[in-house]
Amino acid sequence: MLKTNVSTSVLPSAYDAGVEVAQKLNAKESKVNFLFTSCVMNQNDVVSGVKSVLGENAKIIGCTSSGAIMTQEGLIDSPDGFAGMMSFTDENLTVGIACSPKKGDARELGKKIAKQAVLDAGLNKVPSYFYMVASPKEEEFYLKGIEDVIGTVPFFGGSAADNTVEGNWSIICGDKVFSDGCAVAFFYDNNECVTEYTGAFHETEDVGIITKVKDNRCLVEIDGTPALKKYAEWRNLDPNTLMGQNLLSATIVSPLGVKDILGNVTAIRHPMVGNADFTMNIGNNLEVNTAVIRMSATVDELIKSNSETLKKLNTKFKKDIAGYFLVHCGGRKLGIGDRFNEVYDEVKSVVGDKPFIMIYTFGEYGYADHSANTCGGLMLSFTGFSE
Repeated sequence: MLKTNVSTSVLPSAYDAGVEVAQKLNAKESKVNFLFTSCVMNQNDVVSGVKSVLGENAKIIGCTSSGAIMTQEGLIDSPDGFAGMMSFTDENLTVGIACSPKKGDARELGKKIAKQAVLDAGLNKVPSYFYMVASPKEEEFYLKGIEDVIGTVPFFGGSAADNTVEGNWSIICGDKVFSDGCAVAFFYDNNECVTEYTGAFHETEDVGIITKVKDNRCLVEIDGTPALKKYAEWRNLDPNTLMGQNLLSATIVSPLGVKDILGNVTAIRHPMVGNADFTMNIGNNLEVNTAVIRMSATVDELIKSNSETLKKLNTKFKKDIAGYFLVHCGGRKLGIGDRFNEVYDEVKSVVGDKPFIMIYTFGEYGYADHSANTCGGLMLSFTGFSE
């Protein structure tokens, strides 16, 4: 039977915080441990502290979370940093982890990581499901490489994040810490693992065709018009007010969306930077001749979406739930602002006393019924595990 446990620490010493989260979990029999920390901490010291309790061979994987994490204890943050860990224990569970800093082609690196994770598990077969964490840059290409090896297997997770979108994030895997690359945990088990993946935005009537893209993530034109001008026209705004990172904050409640081929998932594409030539840097990959939709949600709806998404997730389980791993976009958290305590109330109203950890990322991963595995931004990727 799968059991999950969650612990946290806000001790100012990174090493001591690692020791405390590991001691609180009492997780020496755990098969894998998800570790999430503040970018202001020395990540190597946190890992050393965890391993001093769990042993050098403990399987640890995770990343830095933007600004905070959330557990049953509430929103956990501190100027000196924080650490939180979720352990998975089940005598029938096997987990293989693998990672690599960015070297060469991202798709080829994804293949290499996938093969290493299978070897680490000691099982020459496709995993039941897998967790992925990557730097917020080439997630789609890492995923393609992984799926070149294992095919389409349900996945969940999110990118590393920092507090200021300056690249101060870290990926943690085993005894390695790096800022650019990818890590995975392959799970082999017979328990249920289900993800509810959504932006929970409404579609508006503003729709256009992407007619020009540069370098995968720079949206140049919509319907042959400079993309930033088209977006500003849709919202009756002056495009000059959306330059630089002004665009990021202005689009949290009204981003762009693209539908998968079956229409089961509308993956959110968050405009991040407005450029002087009226192009827009976007948080995920785009394709020419794809319809792009302006999406919309109020702050009230962003808050309420947490409980609504969890309720949908719960309906998909046949067995009792052992715990929840909740990936919530860091930009979405920014948009909710000082009302974020209301998110805790929404989550608690559904999960009750079940263990959970919520992290804040700059990219969210998941899937829907009969959809492909997908990477998006400003989304919720809420995963549950049965006992």
